[in-house]
Amino acid sequence: MAPADIAPGAPIVELRNIVKRFGSVEALSGVSLTVRKGEVLGLLGDNGAGKSTLVKTLAGVHDPDGGEVLVKGRRVSPWTPLAARNAGIETVFQDRALAPQHSIVTNIFMGREITNALGLIRVRKQTDEANRLMREIGFTSKVFNPDSTVGHLSGGERQGVAIARALYNNADVIVLDEPTTALSLTETQKVFRFVRAVKDSGRTVVFIGHNIYHVWDIADRFFVIDRGRMAFEGDKAAFTGADHLIGMMQQLAETGRADTATLRKSA
Repeated sequence: MAPADIAPGAPIVELRNIVKRFGSVEALSGVSLTVRKGEVLGLLGDNGAGKSTLVKTLAGVHDPDGGEVLVKGRRVSPWTPLAARNAGIETVFQDRALAPQHSIVTNIFMGREITNALGLIRVRKQTDEANRLMREIGFTSKVFNPDSTVGHLSGGERQGVAIARALYNNADVIVLDEPTTALSLTETQKVFRFVRAVKDSGRTVVFIGHNIYHVWDIADRFFVIDRGRMAFEGDKAAFTGADHLIGMMQQLAETGRADTATLRKSA
C-alpha cells in the first residue's frame, strides 16, 4: 500500500531554483520542478538539454550548487542518494542494474534480503513477497514465476522487475529513465501496464523519454527542459494532442522558445 500521509495531487518532492555546475559549465540554471502524488509526470528534452542532470539531481546523485530540495514541504540538506531513498524516491536507470543470470526474486531483494534472527535468508517469505509484487504491478504471465531467470525475460518484463524492486523499497516516487528505449510496441505496452499499476496504487512515476508519442500516451503532465532551464510545462489537458506538444518542442529547437500562449488556459 502506498503511504496516505498526503492527499493526491499534493507535492511530494519540490526542486526549487536548482543550479548545478560542472566546472565552468552550468548544466541546470534555476530549474524548479514539482512532483505530485499519484501522477505520471513526463520529462522531455533534446539531448544535452539537462534531463540527465535533472534526473540525477532528483535521485540525489548530484547535490545542487544552488536552490533547495523539499520533501513533503520540508527542506532536505544535504541532498544525497540516501536522502532521496529515505524520501521514498527510487530511480530505475537505463541499464536497470539487474543481474540477468539470477532469478527475479534474487534481483528484487538483492542487498535488502529478508532474514531471520540468525541472519539467514527467509526464502519462502521472499518468494511470496516477490509473487505479490509481480501481481501488484500486473505481471500476469503464467510462464514466469519468482524463480524464473531474469535473462529469459523480455525487455519490458525486465523493466517490470526493476519496478517491482522499487516498490519493495517502499517508493513513493519511481523515476524511470528512458524505460522504452529499444523496445517493440508490444514490450512498450507491457511497460505502460506496469506504470499504470503503480499509479493506480497511489504512487507517482516520473517518466523520462525521447519518444514523445510514448511519453504522451502514459503521462498526465509534461515538463520540458531546454539548455538547463524549464522551457514549458502543462497538464495533458493543456494540449490539443501529441502533435501540439511535438510542435512546441520543434519550435523550441528551432527558435529557442516555445509559444506557451497556445496552451489551453484551463491547465
